[in-house]
Amino acid sequence: MNKHTTRALIMSSVAASAIFTGWMAAPAMAQADGASEAVEEVVVTGTRIRRPNLKSASPITTVDAVEVKLQGATGVDSYLAKLPQIEAAANENQSNGSDGTAGVNLRSLGGNRALVLIDGQRFLPSLGVDLNFVPSVLVERTDVLTGGASSVYGSDAMSGVVNFIMKKRLDGVIVDAQYSIYNHKNDNDYLRGIQSARGFKLADKNVWDGEKYDFNVAAGGRINEGKGNILGYFGYRKMEAVRQDARDYSNCALNFADDTGSSFACGGSGNHAYGWFRPLDALAGVNQNQNWANAKDGSKTWVKNDSTFAYNYAPDNFTLRNSERYQAGGFVNYTFNPHAEAYGSFMFMDDRSVSQVAPSAIWSGRAFDINCNNPFLSASQASMLCGTAAGSSTVVQSWVSFRAATGEPRRNDMRHTNYRFTAGLKGEIIDGWRYDANYMHAITVGQFNYQNDINQDKAAQALQAVLVNGQVVCKDTSNNCKPIDVFSAKGPSAEGYAFIYAPTFTRNEQAIDVYNAFVSGDLGQYGVKSPWASEGVAVVAGLEHRTETLDVKLDASQLSYASNADGKVSVDEWFTEFDVPVVADKPLIHSLNLALGYRRSTYNTSSSTSIGAEKKTETSKFEVRYAPTQDVLLRASYNQAMRAANITELFAAQGVGNVALIDPCSENNRVASLEQCQRTGVTAAQYGTSIKPSTIPDTPADVGTALGGGNPDLSPEKAKTTTFGFVLTPRAIPSLVLSVDYYKIRIEDYIGSVPAQTAVSQCIATGSAFYCGLIHRDPRTGALYGSDTKGGYVTSTNVNTGYLETKGIDFTANYRLATGYGDVNFGFVGTLLDSLETEVLPGLGSYDCKGLYGGTCGQPSPKWRHNLRATWTVPGADRVYVPTSVSLNWRHFGGTDLATNTDDQYLTGTKSTINARIGNYDYFDLAVTKDLPRGLVLRAGINNLFDKDPPAVMSGLLVENGNGNTFPSTYDPLGRMLFVGISAKF
Repeated sequence: MNKHTTRALIMSSVAASAIFTGWMAAPAMAQADGASEAVEEVVVTGTRIRRPNLKSASPITTVDAVEVKLQGATGVDSYLAKLPQIEAAANENQSNGSDGTAGVNLRSLGGNRALVLIDGQRFLPSLGVDLNFVPSVLVERTDVLTGGASSVYGSDAMSGVVNFIMKKRLDGVIVDAQYSIYNHKNDNDYLRGIQSARGFKLADKNVWDGEKYDFNVAAGGRINEGKGNILGYFGYRKMEAVRQDARDYSNCALNFADDTGSSFACGGSGNHAYGWFRPLDALAGVNQNQNWANAKDGSKTWVKNDSTFAYNYAPDNFTLRNSERYQAGGFVNYTFNPHAEAYGSFMFMDDRSVSQVAPSAIWSGRAFDINCNNPFLSASQASMLCGTAAGSSTVVQSWVSFRAATGEPRRNDMRHTNYRFTAGLKGEIIDGWRYDANYMHAITVGQFNYQNDINQDKAAQALQAVLVNGQVVCKDTSNNCKPIDVFSAKGPSAEGYAFIYAPTFTRNEQAIDVYNAFVSGDLGQYGVKSPWASEGVAVVAGLEHRTETLDVKLDASQLSYASNADGKVSVDEWFTEFDVPVVADKPLIHSLNLALGYRRSTYNTSSSTSIGAEKKTETSKFEVRYAPTQDVLLRASYNQAMRAANITELFAAQGVGNVALIDPCSENNRVASLEQCQRTGVTAAQYGTSIKPSTIPDTPADVGTALGGGNPDLSPEKAKTTTFGFVLTPRAIPSLVLSVDYYKIRIEDYIGSVPAQTAVSQCIATGSAFYCGLIHRDPRTGALYGSDTKGGYVTSTNVNTGYLETKGIDFTANYRLATGYGDVNFGFVGTLLDSLETEVLPGLGSYDCKGLYGGTCGQPSPKWRHNLRATWTVPGADRVYVPTSVSLNWRHFGGTDLATNTDDQYLTGTKSTINARIGNYDYFDLAVTKDLPRGLVLRAGINNLFDKDPPAVMSGLLVENGNGNTFPSTYDPLGRMLFVGISAKF
C-alpha cells in the first residue's frame, strides 16, 4: 500500500474516532446552532478579568470566520499576512532556507516578539511556533492585540499578541472543502527579452498551477443533557509546487547590467556548471590567485573565468513549496456543578513540505588539496596549477568549484509532527470568586532530510586521484572512494557523483509544559469600590510554572563541521491584575476605569555544556478607559514587557552559514576606495589599481558567510509600549464603529546580531574599530566567504544590542449602509507608519526603515497600508441564479524606496535607478457566496483579480524573505488565485 495512503487512513481513523464519540453523545436530531451552544463568558484578549461588557484599552483587530472564507484562505497565516499591522513572515512561498513552518511578524519587530495563543493559552514551544497547526475551520475569531502584554501572558508578548479563539462547543456536523488554483499571464516583454538574449527557455505565456486542496470536518454533541460537549475534527490540505521558471520575473537570477543599476541582466552564481579553479600556491606563478574555468567545449583547457559562465540557478527553485498536511483533535468540557467544570483538548498535526533549490556544487571558498600527478589533469592544466612540480606527487592547494548541473536539484524534505494537550478545572469558589487551574503540554518534532547535496569532505577526498595499474583511483581509498574528474566541463562520472552525494538527516524535538492557576474575584461585595461607581474592583491573582526544552540531533556526516544542541528554560512566575471602575453614570463621565497588572518572573537556563545565570524580571501594565458618553470611548495603555532569550539564542553551537552580502572591494563590485577597503583587511595588492582589477573573489550570487551562534549570558529584552486612541459608536449612526489608535513600541537590549552587510558598510564608511573587528577575510584570497572559519566570514553571533522602536497610527471602521437594493457592509483597517527605527549598538547611531526596502531594511515597510472590504447582501437571493452576497476587497500596499540609495551610513550600498522605488500596489479580490438548501453554502472568488505582477528586484537586494527576484511573502507572487468552496452544517 502507498505510504501516503496508509498515513491518510491512520489520520482519518484517529479523527473519526473522536468525531464518532461526539456524535454518539448528541441527540438523534441535531439542534439549531442557537439551541446547541451554551452561553459562555466573553474572552477579552489582553486580560484574565471576566466581567460583562468589558472592553479592551489596547487596540485589537479582529478577523472573523466570515472574512477568512471570503479570502479563500486555507491557512491562518494567509489571512494574517494581509493585515496592515503584520509584516510577512516565513510562509509557503519561501524555499531556500525555509524550515517548513509559517510564522507571524507583528509590527515588523520580529516573529519571536509576538506571542501566539489559543484561547488565551500558549500555543506551542516558542521555537516551534507554526501557524499551520491551527485548524482554520474551528477558528471563531482571531484577535490581534497591539502593545506589550507580558504582565498578563508572560515572555514574548512585546509587540503584541495573536489569539485564536476556537469553537469548542458544537452540536452537529460541519464540513468544509475548497479547491484553488493560480492563473497568470507571463507578458513582461522586458524581462523576457533579457532571457531570450541569454538563450534561456522562456516561461509559458499562460499558466495554470499551484493547486491547493483543503478538506475539513468537525462533529460534536452534547453530553448528559447539555452538561458537557465533545467535539472532534479532522483536516487535510495538499499544495502542488510551482517552480521559478513558471514566471517570467523569476526565470533567471536578476543582476544589474551596469554600475548605476539602470537595467537588469540575467546573472547567476559563480559556482557554475563548467567548473573553475583559483590556484593558491606560489608554484602556480602568474596564475596564482587568478580564476580559471574549464573551456565550454569540454576540452581540458583553462580559460579566463568571467561572468559569461554564470549559472542560472533560478529555474529549479520553488516559488510555492509542495506540502501535505493532516490535522486531528478534539475539545471536551463537562460541568459537574457550579464549582467544577472540567475542560481539555488534544490537537495533532503532521505536515510534510519539500523545498527545492538548484543542484549542489563543490563550493568555492575552500582550499582543496590537488596532487600534481592527478591523471585527470591535462598537461597544460597541471602546468598552470603546479608550475615546475607538474606531474609530480607534490600536493598544491586551489579553490575548486563545480556545479552538478546535470544532477537532481537539492531538496529539503521537512516533516513536522506536533502534539498539544490541555486539561483544566474551573468553577465558582464562593459567590463572587472563581478559580481556573490548567495544564498544557506540547511537543513539536521536526525531521529534515536534505537530499542531493555534495559532501565537501568527500569531494576533497575524491579530488586527489592517482593511477594504479592503469586504473584511476582515489589516493585515499577509504569509504569506497570514487575519484571525480572536474577538470573538464563534462564533469565527474555517475559513480563519482554517487560517492560525493551525501544526504543529511536532522531531528529536533521541542517541548513545553505550562502549569497555570489563578483566582478571580469581585471585591465590590466587600465594599471595595469607588463611591462614584456602581461596580466594585475586580481582581486576578495567580501562579505559573513553565518549562521549555530543545534537543537537536545531527547525523554523523554533519558532526564533522557542526554539533548537536540542547537546552532548557525554566520559569516561575506570579501575577496579578486589577480592574477599577472609578466613576460611572455621572455628568460628562459615562464611565471611567483603570486597569493595572503586574508579573514577576524568575528564569533559569541550562544546557549539557553550560548553565546560564538566573534572571529575574518584572512586567506591568497601566490602562485607562474613559467614556464621556455612550458614543465615545477614550483609551490609553502603558506596558512594560519583556522577552527572555530562547534556547537557540542561548545555546546554539557557533558555526558559519550563508548570508546576503555584497563585498564592495571585490573583483566586479569594487566601489570603495583603497583606504576604505584596507579598513576591512584588504591589501593593496588585492585591491589592484585603476587599470588592474581587484583580485578578491565576488561573493557568489551575492551570498557571503557569517559566523553565528548562541550566547548563554544574554539578558532579557525589555520593552515599553504606549497606546492611546478613541472608539466612536454614535447612536445617531447606529451601524458605524470607528477607532483611531496611536502606538509606540520601544524594545531595549534587543537580542540579535550585527548583520554582515551592516558590519561591512559601517567599516567602509566610518572605520569603526568595532565593526571592522567583525570582518575576517580569507587570509589567502581576501574573500568574505568560505566553508568554515579558515575562510572568510563576518562575525554575527548573538548579543544584546541597541533598541528597536516603531510608532504609528491604526485606523479601523465598520459601517452598514442600508439601501433599497440590499445592505452593504463596509470594513476598513489601515496603518500609518511613523517610524521603524533600529539602533544596532548603544551609542553608535540608528537608522529608520519607514518607507524603505532592501539591503539592511529587508522587506518593504510602507508608510501606509490598508484593507477595505465592501460586502453587498443581494436582495432576491432565494432565486437560484442570484448570489447571497458579493464582496470586493481592496488591498493597498504603499510604495517604498530603495534603502541602499540613501546616504544613511547604515543603509547606503548598491545604487539603482530601475529598483529605486517600488510603487504603490493595489490588489482587488472578488468573492461571492450562495446559500443553498440543506444548510449548504457555496463560495467562489478571485484574489488579485487583475493578475498584477510582483515587483522584480535585483537578487542581491533581497536580504530578508526574498525569493525569485521579489518579496513573495509581501506581494502576490503567483498571479491571480481562483477558488471555489462549499460549507455545510448539519
